[in-house]
Amino acid sequence: MKTTFKEEEKNFVMYFEGRLDTAASAEVEKSMAPLYECSGHDIILDCTALEYISSSGLRLFLGLLKAAKPKGSHVYLRNMNEDLRQVFAMTGFINLFEFI
Repeated sequence: MKTTFKEEEKNFVMYFEGRLDTAASAEVEKSMAPLYECSGHDIILDCTALEYISSSGLRLFLGLLKAAKPKGSHVYLRNMNEDLRQVFAMTGFINLFEFI
């Protein structure tokens, strides 16, 4: 699992590449640390190259959403493939996030 953090047009963007499974979640959680300093920035989680997400990965996304909302930031999911979208639909997470 590879992650890349960038600032783009006043947004914090995290790119995910590979499989966000239980084995990768601890390392991914560390790489997401800059996103928690989001005051004044919206967050975009780019899922273009994300192949799979486990319940551990969903927990990371939800934790970030819960941290961002009180700071006035939005968390957007971008370029999610149909398989991942189905996971979000089955778990009800599709109603929690904004998709761009």
